[in-house]
Amino acid sequence: MALTEQAAAAATHVPPQTGRGSAAGGEAILRRQAQRESAARTYARSLPIVPVRARGLTIEGADGRRYLDCLSGAGTLALGHNHPVVLEAIRGVLDSGAPLHVLDLATPVKDAFTTELFASLPPGLAADARIQFCGPAGTDAVEAALKLVRTATGRSGLLAFTGAYHGMTAGALEASGGASDVRVTRLPYPQDYRCPFGVGGAEGARLAARWTESLLDDPKGGVAAPAAMIVESVQGEGGVNPAPDAWLRRMREITEARGIPLIADEVQTGVGRTGAFWGVDHAGVVPDVMVLSKAIGGSLPLAVIVYRAGLDLWAPGAHAGTFRGNQLAMAAGTATLAYVRENRLAQRAAELGARMLASLRGLVPDHPCIGDVRGRGLMIGVELVDPDTGGADPALAAAVRQECLDRGLIVELGGRHASVIRLLPPLTLTDEQAAAVLDRLADAIPAATRR
Repeated sequence: MALTEQAAAAATHVPPQTGRGSAAGGEAILRRQAQRESAARTYARSLPIVPVRARGLTIEGADGRRYLDCLSGAGTLALGHNHPVVLEAIRGVLDSGAPLHVLDLATPVKDAFTTELFASLPPGLAADARIQFCGPAGTDAVEAALKLVRTATGRSGLLAFTGAYHGMTAGALEASGGASDVRVTRLPYPQDYRCPFGVGGAEGARLAARWTESLLDDPKGGVAAPAAMIVESVQGEGGVNPAPDAWLRRMREITEARGIPLIADEVQTGVGRTGAFWGVDHAGVVPDVMVLSKAIGGSLPLAVIVYRAGLDLWAPGAHAGTFRGNQLAMAAGTATLAYVRENRLAQRAAELGARMLASLRGLVPDHPCIGDVRGRGLMIGVELVDPDTGGADPALAAAVRQECLDRGLIVELGGRHASVIRLLPPLTLTDEQAAAVLDRLADAIPAATRR
């Protein structure tokens, strides 16, 4: 997959700008970070770079090196770095003299954001919905969703899935796959490659749904009527596992028949990422609650839940936060939502993502360490395994990530054992840039195996 010099140049173009750092200055910044920041830092450990400017897919470090960013702020940057429509929206608020902090007061900026967001929602929800602006992170929106359904139903239990990830605060962690000592009933999430029932495909998904139904209806199953079920249409941190559409529709049927609110966590799958505006749109499912963050803020912190009006039973102040009124994020989010809609970027993600998946699957015959290639839209995962045992190979995945970085490509890891290479490029990715990404990843895999 050799890349032409012209395509390579286009893929890494960043407009000239002053204020560039230096290699020595960047190294000093990294040293100070290691000395001052907590042991909990994550991305900074595997990506020892100091970004000084960025545009679209490309980041330039203080050392002058340019990188193709397929992390995109963990899926936050739907339009890539510093997209002109986002910058224009932010400047518009700054130049207008509008207040930047308004708690939960009504403003024209907030009204425009809410109007654009509601126009993008599944019609069955938008027609009778309420919105709660939360703290700036998606995990707070998950907390708000859990509090909402527990208030509305008077129940406390929760249905969640193996492999799930919903955030890092206490309630969100309880619903995530690695939790213990919690009030959550864990259900099997269907997947082809590592099917919990050993069969995969439609039959594996049918068995997963059957298990869920049986457990809920078994008077000796030990599961009291729960407050909600929370589900991701594609598990991102869990290893880029797309939910089968028929299975997701079955979850909607099961919960609806039993009066269990369905919460769709669209924090990473929303705003065109999976090839539809929302991940649930593929299955035609209308949830009772949608948890939204990341891309809805156009690169700035913003998180909301949108839910059926019938659940709106909590008292004033039942969920609050000082930074619910981020005017800049709302303006950037409005511009992003409109741009994705008007330019049909969800459809573009579906088409380009399918081509990228096909290209990556073409590597499998020559690379037995590639166990599986999967994803939906521009949410792509490559699981690396030990060819002899078929088991996850996190050491190889870490080596591939480093080889990618050495070649100017930023990727991250996910999955049960951090053995899945994850690609989350911006929806504005061009064909030339996609070719550059695939070239570099294809070179990195054999280089890592030679280590």
